[in-house]
Amino acid sequence: MLRLTEIKLPLDHDPGAIAAAVLDRLRIPPRDLLSHAVFRRAVDARKRSAIALIYALDVTVRDEAAVLARFGDDTRVQRAPDTEYRFVGHAPAGLTSRPIVIGAGPCGLFAGLLLAQMGFRPLILERGKVVRERTKDTWQLWRRSILEPESNVQFGEGGAGTFSDGKLYSQIKDPRHLGRKVLTEFVRAGAPPDILTEAKPHIGTFRLVTMVESMRATIQALGGEYRFQSRVVDLDLSIGPDGTRQVRGVTLATGEKIAADHVVLAVGHSARDTFQMLFDRGVDIEAKPFSIGFRIEHPQSLIDRARFGANAGHPALGAADYKLVHHCSNGRDVYSFCMCPGGTVVAAASEPGGVVTNGMSQYSRNERNANAGIVVGITPADYPGGPLAGIDFQRHWERRAFTAGGGTYAAPGQRVADFLAGRPSQSLGAVVPSYRPGVQPTDLASCLPDYAITAIREALPVFGRQIPGFSMDDAVLTGVETRTSSPIRIRRTDDFQSVNTRGLYPAGEGAGFAGGILSAGVDGIKVAEAVARQMLAPAGV
Repeated sequence: MLRLTEIKLPLDHDPGAIAAAVLDRLRIPPRDLLSHAVFRRAVDARKRSAIALIYALDVTVRDEAAVLARFGDDTRVQRAPDTEYRFVGHAPAGLTSRPIVIGAGPCGLFAGLLLAQMGFRPLILERGKVVRERTKDTWQLWRRSILEPESNVQFGEGGAGTFSDGKLYSQIKDPRHLGRKVLTEFVRAGAPPDILTEAKPHIGTFRLVTMVESMRATIQALGGEYRFQSRVVDLDLSIGPDGTRQVRGVTLATGEKIAADHVVLAVGHSARDTFQMLFDRGVDIEAKPFSIGFRIEHPQSLIDRARFGANAGHPALGAADYKLVHHCSNGRDVYSFCMCPGGTVVAAASEPGGVVTNGMSQYSRNERNANAGIVVGITPADYPGGPLAGIDFQRHWERRAFTAGGGTYAAPGQRVADFLAGRPSQSLGAVVPSYRPGVQPTDLASCLPDYAITAIREALPVFGRQIPGFSMDDAVLTGVETRTSSPIRIRRTDDFQSVNTRGLYPAGEGAGFAGGILSAGVDGIKVAEAVARQMLAPAGV
């Protein structure tokens, strides 16, 4: 099979145009084209007046070798890579030990799935609730301002990605095509098949809920076990004569101890109490950079027109997105983060007395507003004090936002015109904020450090020149966005184990090795493979 890339066709091309483009590219007669299928489709909107679709195609032809020889080093005509996933091994019959996976977010979900598919019968411990009960608790915060600390946007089956846009694209290098494995498993669990071909696939919250349930059922059918509302509060360790530390199990909040020599730590970026426990137990942790900022909302129609011009609303394009970055005069970088076309801003707090924002979209992306984080990069130099200082830093600004919003989980908000002028907003304008339980007009300058406020004030007019209307007076800023990524990294070796605690496998976004659903899922696969290799090694397999 051949992989043809950079096949460019008009937005409104007819169904037969793809086959015609293949024949033209390969310079073969129709009888020599046996089959063709879309591998990837992307939108080229660099010229609004001539938006095109760019295809990568998998093609079967007669005398493939001759065709390849004719094109030589042309990178646009190559043999299609092998994307089939192959397991590193399978558990031997009668294996009595089983690995533990802590956390049922995207990373833990795929670690558990892969271990189950390889026959290791993982035990998955999740501090929150099953996804549908968790959804009810989350809506309780949004509708009634009641926060459940163990069941919310951050904690529960599916992880933080469940209440998001469901983006399934990433900047990670993926030579083994593990991302394809993630997408394939999602389709098997009920995701729309187009996520396998779209360059920027997404799923949306409602579909993610049913997919998570389906994948749980698959893991259980393969011998895996779930235990919800099971918060891990301690690690059981043995210390060898040479000081070597080895995991021997975990302790739950109930006091129950569960033995295991292989523990996958996939707790997500908001498991602050778990990070403290790990630090107290001597697990090697370091502070890492992350970003802080606000959510910004515009009418989706404005973004569509700015990106697509007269083609705005075309069914092949859907809701437009954007990606922005500005290097500020004070040395800070301001950029758009987790852009959610046709979505809503959501309350994402996990601790009482704090306000945290995030973005969410459904698969249709047909809500009135577009939203994105406008965030400023920070480093451990901005929050000195040790490996966990970033958590205290996040918590400080989340509490400031809670106070500025009135102390009811309403979020502080401000019109862009007022924010740029340095004056409090007395009311909001034409853009109606989507955040629930509500938005309190105020002055957001008290909700982030001065250097972040200065940087965002510089960046917004620049973004307005890139996307006309972006800095419109009535665009709404909502605070605060602090959970862009984990503030820590749990260091690990090349075999994915903690650098100083054998048998502990830090994984995913919470451990500092992923950012988003796809990369977290890929990291879960890699860690599951590492666990399998380690468990198989003593048997000589």
